[in-house]
Amino acid sequence: MIIDNLENAATYASFNPLFQKAFDFLNTTDLESLEIGTIQVAEGLKAIVSDKAGKTEAESLEKFECHNANLDIQFVVRGEERIGWKPRNTCVDPKTEYSAEKDVQFYNDAPDMYFQLKTGQFVILYPGDVHAPMIAVNDKSIKKVVFKVKI
Repeated sequence: MIIDNLENAATYASFNPLFQKAFDFLNTTDLESLEIGTIQVAEGLKAIVSDKAGKTEAESLEKFECHNANLDIQFVVRGEERIGWKPRNTCVDPKTEYSAEKDVQFYNDAPDMYFQLKTGQFVILYPGDVHAPMIAVNDKSIKKVVFKVKI
């Protein structure tokens, strides 16, 4: 897991060939005017735009998830959110089997830690990062872009 501000994104562009395309998208797009939905940015890279109220911690933990075929870059356009996190190799209570069709597995485990993202910050979540995003910090909506990066 990597947490940083968009202004430092160039530091991570070489980590994966699609990172630069994701960061270029963030830097060259009017993010506030993006409509909710999915955008195919490049082969192996899609952006999912959402703008909604945050969840309670319990609601988010219902989908304490990780992925095998994609990693996430989650960027907060507007608002603030808490995210629960735990390394996958320490999870002991799977809620579901891995679904290759949806590229997701859910766990019943509790997060080891929580962190917050504010406007202009992102997190890169690798397949070993089990995460519960979109936990409300205040009563305002959270607009974010989640990139699914094929690995």
